[in-house]
Order: sequence, then C-alpha cells, then structure tokens
Amino acid sequence: MSRRPNILIVMVDQLNGTLFPDGPAEWLHAPNLKALAARSVRFVNNYTASPLCAPGRAAFMSGQMPRRTRVYDNAAEFGSDIPTYAHHLRRAGYATCLSGKMHFVGPDQLHGFEERLTTDIYPADFGWTPDYRKPGERIDWWYHNMGSVTGAGVAEITNQLEYDDNVAHEAKMKLYDLARGGDARPWCLTVSFTHPHDPYVARRRFWDLYAGCDHLQPQTSALAYEEHDAHSRRIFDSCDWRSYTITDDNIARSRRAYFANISYLDEKLGELIQVLEDTRQSDNTIVVFCSDHGDMLGERGLWFKMHFFEGSARVPLMIAAPGLAPETVMEPVSNVDIAPTLCDMAGVDMSEIAPWTDGEGLFPVAAGPRRSKPVAIEYAAEASIAPLVCIRERTHKFVHCEKDAPLLFDLENDPLERDNLAADPAHAGLVARFMADVRARWDMARYDAEVRESQARRWVVYEALRNGAYYPWDFQPLKKASEQYMRNHMNLDTLEGDKRFPRGE
Repeated sequence: MSRRPNILIVMVDQLNGTLFPDGPAEWLHAPNLKALAARSVRFVNNYTASPLCAPGRAAFMSGQMPRRTRVYDNAAEFGSDIPTYAHHLRRAGYATCLSGKMHFVGPDQLHGFEERLTTDIYPADFGWTPDYRKPGERIDWWYHNMGSVTGAGVAEITNQLEYDDNVAHEAKMKLYDLARGGDARPWCLTVSFTHPHDPYVARRRFWDLYAGCDHLQPQTSALAYEEHDAHSRRIFDSCDWRSYTITDDNIARSRRAYFANISYLDEKLGELIQVLEDTRQSDNTIVVFCSDHGDMLGERGLWFKMHFFEGSARVPLMIAAPGLAPETVMEPVSNVDIAPTLCDMAGVDMSEIAPWTDGEGLFPVAAGPRRSKPVAIEYAAEASIAPLVCIRERTHKFVHCEKDAPLLFDLENDPLERDNLAADPAHAGLVARFMADVRARWDMARYDAEVRESQARRWVVYEALRNGAYYPWDFQPLKKASEQYMRNHMNLDTLEGDKRFPRGE
C-alpha cells in the first residue's frame, strides 16, 4: 500500500465461532464470507473479552478488559476518557465513522467516531443494570427468555431486519461519499449489524437455503438441569426455561433461522465489498470481519451467550489487507487484540497508553507467538452472582468463580467440552497452576466489590432520572436536509460533477 490504508470493519452480533473452523463452514451458504476468508488471515481460536454485547464491544474498541473499562454489563457506562481505536486513528488523521450498533451506554455516544450514521438498536441508559443484591431475581422486562426459541420462524420484516437494512444502506452511501473525494483523509468505517442475534427470525429466501440442512440439531443434547455446572443452571433460571417446553422442532427452526441470518449478513457484506470494488477503493482497504460474542445454539440445552463455553465465547476474526498473505492462525487470540492490530497496520502509535492496554498486535515484526500471555475472558452480568473469569491457553480452558466449583476442559481432546477435569486428581497440578494465574491476574474480592458498587450507583441514578422529565442518551442521527441533493446556495454544475463517480466515463 503506497499510502495509509483505509479500514472497513464489519462487526456482527452473536456469531458462533465454532461455525468458522477456518472461514465459514463448508455447508453455510456464505459465498462472500468464503471469498473474504480466502484472502484473509483467519484466527480460528479468537475469543471475546466478555460473552455479552456492551462489555465485549467496549473491550473490542479499547483493547482493554471489562474490569479495566468498568463496562461490566449491558447497562454500564463506557467512560469518555478511555481511548478507542477510533480515537487513536482520528488523532492520527483518519476520518472515523460508525454505521450501526455498538451498545454504548452513557451520554457519550461517539467514543472517537467523528460521525455516526444510525442510532443504536439498544438503549443507552442504565435500565438494564443487574443487581447482585438480589441473587436469582429475574428482571422480566429485559432478561432473555426462551420465547426466542419457541417463536423461531420466517418474517419479511422485523425490528432487527429493519435496523440492519438501514445500517447497510447508510454504510454503502458513506462508501460512495468517501470515494467522491470530498475528504482527502484515509478513513475507518465500522459497520456493525445486529444479526444473527436472536430472536431467530429470517426472511423466506434465506430460510429456504437451509431446507434439509444436516446441522439443525446440536452436537451435544440437552443435559438435565442437575447435570449442568452452577453458572449454566443460573443461565437457565434467568431465561425462565421452566415456562417453556422446547421441542426438537423448536431447536431446528431456531438454528435454521440463525443460519439463514448468516446468509443475510453475507449478502450485506457482499454489497459493501462490491461498493469498494466499484469505487476503486479495495486495493487500499483493510477489511476486518468479527463478532462481539457467540451463541450456544442449543448445545447442552443452552442458548444465547453469558458463558465461557466455545459456542458463546469463541468468535470469528478474519483480516484481509493488500500485501498480507492469507493464512490460518491456530493460537488463541482475543478481540482486545483488534484495536492494537488496527493501529499497527495503520502506522498509529498507541505507546502512550500501552501500560493500560490488554490487547496485543497480532502481526508482530519478529517471528514468534502472536500473544505473550494466554487469553483472558471476564463476565459479571445477568445470570451471575459474582464475577467469573476464564483463561484460555494453547490446549486448555479454565473457569473460576468464587461462588462455584472450577471448570477445566482439554479442548484438544474434548472440543465439545463434555468432560470437566477440574476435580480429577490427575489434573490437580494443572488446576493449581491455573489458580495461581487467576490470583496473579485478578483480585476477585475487589472485582466483586467494584461490580456491586457500580450496580448500586446506577440503580440510584436510573431511578432518579426516570422521575420527571426524561432526557434520553440515545444517539439521534441528524440529517442536514439543506445540504443534501441540490440547494440554491450550490452551483448545479459543480454539484453534479462532484457527486459523480467515476467522472469522465
């Protein structure tokens, strides 16, 4: 690349990384994702920093773990003083823009983005705050429930489809604007969709692609409630599972709609890539494809996210760039590595905040491991009663919570995580080593106290602000209609020439 590269980040929501063993699984109808994978560095074992939207996304943007950002759950404020990749790139001269979801909570709805093209699909206030003071309490009006599974099927328009259709349209229009040369700066455009997040509802033409699909039932059947680990039982309780009867047909329809929505997203990705090519920007544009967290999709009887199992915590990551040779990377990496990687690729220095950054650039100059430390994951939101932490190293995964028995899985020999080795005397040494790493990384008592204090503060603030006149924090996209199309303070000939791309053909 002869000049600083442009960057297109395509983020999706709740995409299970086990469906991307090395790019999309062969049986998925995803030609554009497969084409992108063929020219990408594919990080097969990439993990979210937290298996929930807001904490996972704040970590992705900042390169910092949730405990450091203090975004513990989907209603925790993302502080304006925390630099994101949008801040770093903008400070270095990039135009930064967001189309779509990022689940920012708080009055700052930009976090370094110079421009935001759409509102968010989820609320920006403190209303979704969990409450550790009331363990086991279910907050009906916003907690997940199994209605997403029993109600799975076909629709031509939904709240989510309406949103993502608009996200894609606004992003394509922005790509056209960037090509027309009104801004000479390099650009970073983040396009963030809400699919394939539940509810599991898809358009008919994508649904029909998966008639007779061989993957409509999970590999691990539902376990009895008593057979689950303590945190899984809490997830079942939080999702109100006792109020629903889940049949094999419900499962098949939910998974079919989920796969259909991957194909829907694939089409949207293809539209964005096509605009890049049509406007001659693709030869100088880095393309990143990622997700905030995964979805259990009925494995073990679990749905949605909120756990450290592979379906929930492992997410796709593919990076394509001119001059970057495609390859498959098996080493465990993290979404917190994306921000420093983007800055490295754009020649942007993050050293001023290096001591506070948990992520590591994924393309080191010297040969060697991609990461100097094992991957860490944190969770302190709904369905938990105390913070949970996870360490993922080369072959094993270890899960710790002060309230629960530990979990240890040998992912090399047990990729479906069916055999918890933590209580096996033969693995006592390994458990002790992981526990020593946990104690070195986290002060669990202090972590718990920080979460409880944050929750209590936010409950007071939310209840206060909902009394009397309410001023929303939700982002309000403004359209300057007086600057669109042709207006009488413009020269018509100049306008028509400037808005045409390419000119002279």
